[in-house]
Amino acid sequence: MHTDQQTPARAASEPAVWHRDGEESRGVFGGGALAAGAVLTAMWPFSTVIAPGSWSFIVIAVVTVIAATGMLSRTLLRASAAWVQDAWTLLLQVVLAVATLTLLVAGDTALLGVIPTSATVMLFNSLGAAAIEVIAYGAAPLEPSLALAAVMGAGFALAAIFVDQLVVNRSAILPILLTGVIGAVPAIVTLDDINVAWFALFGVFALLIFRHTAQQHPESPRRSSVAVSLMVGAAAVVTTLVVAPALPLNATFAGSGVGVAVDASLRLGEDLRQPIPVEVLTVATEAQTAPYLRLTTLSRFDGSVWQPDEGELQSQRDGFGPPEWDEGVETKEQTTSIRVLRLSSSWLPVPYPATDIQGVAGSWRISPDNRTVFSRSADAVDNDYTVTTERPVPTLEQIRAIDAAKPVIDPDDDEVELPAIISDLADDVTADASTDYDRLIALQDWFRSEFEYSLETPVEEDFDGTGAEAVAEFLEAQSGYCIHFAGAFALMAESLDMQVRIAVGYLPGSLTDEKRGKESVFSVSSDQLHSWPEVRFPGVGWVPFEPTATLGIPTAFDAAVTQNDSTNAPTTPTPTTAPQTEESTAPEVERDDAGSDSTGSDELQNLDPTPVGLITLGVVLLLLIPAFLRLAQRRIRLRRAQHGDAAAAWAELRDLLIDLKLPVSDADTPRTRAADLTKANSVDATSLRMLTDAVEQANYARDGDAESDLSEPLRAVLIQVRRSVDRPTRVRAALLPRSLYISRALLRVDGT
Repeated sequence: MHTDQQTPARAASEPAVWHRDGEESRGVFGGGALAAGAVLTAMWPFSTVIAPGSWSFIVIAVVTVIAATGMLSRTLLRASAAWVQDAWTLLLQVVLAVATLTLLVAGDTALLGVIPTSATVMLFNSLGAAAIEVIAYGAAPLEPSLALAAVMGAGFALAAIFVDQLVVNRSAILPILLTGVIGAVPAIVTLDDINVAWFALFGVFALLIFRHTAQQHPESPRRSSVAVSLMVGAAAVVTTLVVAPALPLNATFAGSGVGVAVDASLRLGEDLRQPIPVEVLTVATEAQTAPYLRLTTLSRFDGSVWQPDEGELQSQRDGFGPPEWDEGVETKEQTTSIRVLRLSSSWLPVPYPATDIQGVAGSWRISPDNRTVFSRSADAVDNDYTVTTERPVPTLEQIRAIDAAKPVIDPDDDEVELPAIISDLADDVTADASTDYDRLIALQDWFRSEFEYSLETPVEEDFDGTGAEAVAEFLEAQSGYCIHFAGAFALMAESLDMQVRIAVGYLPGSLTDEKRGKESVFSVSSDQLHSWPEVRFPGVGWVPFEPTATLGIPTAFDAAVTQNDSTNAPTTPTPTTAPQTEESTAPEVERDDAGSDSTGSDELQNLDPTPVGLITLGVVLLLLIPAFLRLAQRRIRLRRAQHGDAAAAWAELRDLLIDLKLPVSDADTPRTRAADLTKANSVDATSLRMLTDAVEQANYARDGDAESDLSEPLRAVLIQVRRSVDRPTRVRAALLPRSLYISRALLRVDGT
């Protein structure tokens, strides 16, 4: 039978075997749940360096799928050799992890949403490059993005697979070190204090993993002392709570400030409020000043947000389209070289109006409608290219003689009702102007003289947005930043029956001492992210205006006589960075003194409870997977027993005995086992007799009688068997059913 019948000499001569190879399972469900819990615990500290978003859900989903796949695979393959279990489990975990990540991040590029294609690979490459840039130059808390979600999901998927394989295969040191290092990363790369709560929880999981792997050792005791475990665990937690606050602070992020990931939503406030600006790109030109650089334009306003323009795209060889200006308007050609350092965007920053671009890959496409450059697969970072522009320079008389274009009304769009203050103020401010250009200049001067630039007022007064109501509140408060100035100017100009749009891009930057041949180099920093309005004048094109107080230089055209007599380049709508008494090239933002005692990490020290709740939910679901599997198995067997399947009924009774750790052995006949249950567990003899008779008839009778319903006597026996043990045993049997993973052929007679 088993080692109980071996002689002492024989027992001594045989080497000890691991429980995996003998009478105990590797702890499929316990090990898998511990591995998943440890990985999800390592995710928690990242909520202090990445703002809440879809990334946490993606990580939890991928880790849960990996853990569930491991449990199910090892359960189904428990009769196979150990290496077969490991190989198939690893393969299935990798496949399902890739499928899950693809579905959640790039489902629209995959076959059936889960099978990656070449487009999926390209998208992940692009997202990876963008995420690396943001992480390398970002300041916590980073804004959540699809790029970060993809990288976090992929990284934690690898960690979950690695930790799961190690824990289930009885390794403790490596998975504990791995999850500890992962969880400590946010504390290592920021100036935040040690996350004591995470440290304590990590200590608990480390102890549980040690205990689990130790139980699989051939010389481990059959039963471990719960009291001892609790005492050791409590001591470890107390130690972490005492030691953690005394640990030193950590290093900072690589680099000295933020990288910028720009979208077209006009949500620029958080980027502009970053405490430490960094250089995002450089501009080289022979001109005395650098031009504004635009990323994209927004023309459609739905009452809440400005929508980015989505015109037709064409290849670079097809150019930027025909000129928007008449032959009678003077133009000035300029060449600008741009090197993108730390800007993650699907748009390339280019001056307006671009007529040619050199030095970028063919994946970058041109939108002739607004002369921007866009790519669905590439990223702006690390691009170095040259743009040629031909800038119209009309005289003051020419621009005054032209009426601004009328707004384009889309019949499919719903009419937007604007607050009355917008049109009323527009009429009042422009009442003395006689031309459209003079009306716009009046608006520009009014904003620059009556308003102040502030990043904080919109937050304090709760109108930090671009909606119509936010514009109305901005006009009342007369304080805000570029998106408020641009949005208010645009809506007021539109109320005056002019076609308007908003451009998103960068201010010209600051002149440096660097030279590239004859070209001067200008440095553009992250806090020079900007938005400004433009109005279309037929025969001239889109004319930019600068209403934002203290930024750039206001638009102004010179009279014809001034242009003809001037030996220098004429003043044009293009803003300049030349020294002035009033304007500057970047907003003046109050920043914390770098030498003060403040670390600027108050926001980091407030833990977001959402990841904790999601982690708890994920761990609970993982722990309940064995119970759900066992419940499903019981329901299937009861249904089969209802149709007279004696084997299914007896198998369910046998597994319940295994779950409850009651004596069970394949050497017993059904009658013997029934007699033992009646005597030791007070089970009804009549119900047991119905089951044993059915089993004997199925095994020995030549011709079976008509099928009888065995579900009722089976239910009665199962209930009575459960009642024969104490409540803790019943709960343990329900949550961790041993019958799912204990090899039946290796059970001892006493059921252990």
